[in-house]
Amino acid sequence: MKAVVITSPGGPEVLQSQEVDDPAVGDEEVLIEVAAAALNRADTLQRKGSYPPPNGASPYPGLECSGTIIAVGKYVTRWKVGDQVCALLSGGGYAEKVAALAGQVLPLPPGVSLRDAASFPEVACTVWSTVFMTSRLSPGESFLIHGGSSGIGTFAIQMAKHLGIRVFVTAGTEEKLAACKQLGADICINYKTEDFVARVKEETAGKGVDVILDNIGAPYLQRNLDSLNIDGRLFIIGFQGGTVTQVNLSCLLAKRLTLQAAGLRNRSPENKAVIVGEVEKNVWPAIAAGKVKPVVCKSFPLSEAAEAHRLMESSAHIGKILLIP
Repeated sequence: MKAVVITSPGGPEVLQSQEVDDPAVGDEEVLIEVAAAALNRADTLQRKGSYPPPNGASPYPGLECSGTIIAVGKYVTRWKVGDQVCALLSGGGYAEKVAALAGQVLPLPPGVSLRDAASFPEVACTVWSTVFMTSRLSPGESFLIHGGSSGIGTFAIQMAKHLGIRVFVTAGTEEKLAACKQLGADICINYKTEDFVARVKEETAGKGVDVILDNIGAPYLQRNLDSLNIDGRLFIIGFQGGTVTQVNLSCLLAKRLTLQAAGLRNRSPENKAVIVGEVEKNVWPAIAAGKVKPVVCKSFPLSEAAEAHRLMESSAHIGKILLIP
């Protein structure tokens, strides 16, 4: 099969489409003929050599895909050859075929094309496992999403609005803010021209928001804590701005704040299967009802993975970027 290989750590140009062996299929896995794979920021870190795949995972990038099952392992009961699915992967999505653990496979959501379904597994599992399963974001609360126009952001806006939550977002261009508004965001803040802390306070009568989903890390830590309401929760899922900062902790005590962080890729298969099950139960009906739609910015052929990475690293995209074998 063809797969995108990281020929050495480096820039987008190190991604090359090569002929490689088909993946072996374990007893609890299915083999998927890939219709589309979606990019994630983690893929760019893996390409640079700073985010190696977990032990036993495929060496090729790609944390989510959609496609058709072409083989099943001997202990797999739910899935059969011919099923159209999407899947959360530990790697290997940038290929014509990929093996996925049966517990990390989801049925094709009703009303979504097979290709577009690749845009859901990673964002749905990330957002549901963090702000909903862990931070317990609830109807009637308020929620700030940094990077509202990202793949994570565009999904989180729709899911939160569907559940009756007041949504704040930050983004860096008027075009991105307009896209967030169209998806249902209530308060859209241009972080380049506005102080998000001041705007959050102004829009919440000085109280702050209940939950924040942050991918920036260090430079936003103090400002995020300052933007939270009493009993507020900050969930960090990335460190695009760095990992080291100085912070005044007194507000944690005064406002009873909770600081949380997690990744998805290095969780155990058992833990991922629980998350995938919760996503199917809670998110899939919202997609089926048309309340959460795929937001796909652009699709590239597998052979143009380097170009797809350049687009992601330019941050000019809105929503997800797909690779098509």
